[in-house]
Amino acid sequence: MFAQLRRDPEDRDVVSLPASQVGKALKVTGNLDTEGDLYVQGTVTRRINALRVVVGTHGSVDGDVVAREVQIEGRLTGRVFALNVTVESSANVAGRIFHNTMTVAKGAHIDGRMPWRPPSYFETLTKLPETRP
Repeated sequence: MFAQLRRDPEDRDVVSLPASQVGKALKVTGNLDTEGDLYVQGTVTRRINALRVVVGTHGSVDGDVVAREVQIEGRLTGRVFALNVTVESSANVAGRIFHNTMTVAKGAHIDGRMPWRPPSYFETLTKLPETRP
């Protein structure tokens, strides 16, 4: 497990937050919000808001992911909004990945678009764009 260091908006205090997990046997239908890291080995349907999201090799996400960093090893269907995105060779992604920096490993399967965005896009993102039919 990893812990994430967070600073308050005025950079005064440092707090260590433990990572949260969605285990292999767990299926979540609904939004998940955390100020820390989230490791997904089970199934999540709807939106994830976190500092960092790792979709593990057995993990499955069907919905939007909003985070500073996203690492995809498993299946993701939906949209990703993250400054830094890593798509591993075992990943299967369908949707859009809005990113500033992105790494895609050889063998990864991506069906969708990967529009680049400047860092300011993520800083001012207060509401997710509507999904087109």
